[in-house]
Amino acid sequence: MDRRNQILSVILAAQIVIAIAVFWPRTAVSGRTGGPLLPDLQASDVRNLIIDDGAGMVTELARRGDGWVLSRADDYPADGTKVTPFLEKLEKLTTDRLVTQTDASHKRLRVADDDFAREIDVEVGGGKSHELYLGTSGGYGSTHVRADGQSDVYLTADLATWDANAQPSAWIDTLYFTVPQTITVAITLENEQGTFEFEKDGDTWTLMGLTGDETLNQNSVVGLLNQVTSVRMQAPIGKTEQDSFGLDQPQAMVTVKVRDGEEEKTQTLRVGAKHTPGEESSSEAPYYVVSSSQSPYFVRLPEYLGDSLSRMARADFLEVAPTPSAAGTE
Repeated sequence: MDRRNQILSVILAAQIVIAIAVFWPRTAVSGRTGGPLLPDLQASDVRNLIIDDGAGMVTELARRGDGWVLSRADDYPADGTKVTPFLEKLEKLTTDRLVTQTDASHKRLRVADDDFAREIDVEVGGGKSHELYLGTSGGYGSTHVRADGQSDVYLTADLATWDANAQPSAWIDTLYFTVPQTITVAITLENEQGTFEFEKDGDTWTLMGLTGDETLNQNSVVGLLNQVTSVRMQAPIGKTEQDSFGLDQPQAMVTVKVRDGEEEKTQTLRVGAKHTPGEESSSEAPYYVVSSSQSPYFVRLPEYLGDSLSRMARADFLEVAPTPSAAGTE
């Protein structure tokens, strides 16, 4: 019986060793020569690119002629100088640094089909596509990566999760509304608190309707000027207005007048309803919908700016009277 137990113990130990060898992730092999991770991919052939962060944020970029657009936002222009370098990084991914060949490791490394840091779908001509997953960091300057349909996971130093940003703002010029401050001569702000009309007289701003005991706070007007002459969006929405935008009864209306020599122009910005994304979109921040006279697109305005423009009141623009000292009240 002792001999039999010894034999069974040896067999069990051998099985454990084999299981560890098969299922335990391997250390990345340095000096290993591999080929391209996506062998048929060429950056110049890519027609469509989708990036998903797994938390509700998805950005889709499409090639239109010589440029790129956000196809889910009525082809809002994207910045090709940001898209092309990213595609070139995808093209250069290799299989040099193998980490593991076990499916059981995919979730832990966050390169699983249903658990990933980034899912990247690349469509080339002829309807052919490539899909890959970016996962956790594998150490300083390296990221786990896996091609769809394969068990092998590799390390790469050529692509990080922040390169594959799923926020639309990462791929566009976010400047949505702008007028030169130096030639701005009047601003009107309308919201539930009232209508505030500011005009510039030389280097000084005035507020219509000031009473004799009121003094305009110049710094407050300059603060408003800074906010409304350079407005950056959170993301574009599209060209079609929807009832949910709330722009028929805006939270705020801004009118900016500029004067260049004898020529005067008026630009407008409407701030609509505030939206708070649900739990299914944990990557999205609250926003206001806005439209402007400078663009056919409706866009998302950051919450802080929408709150500011819709809540400003008359008192916010006036100098605060000094509080009498205790000695002065005796």
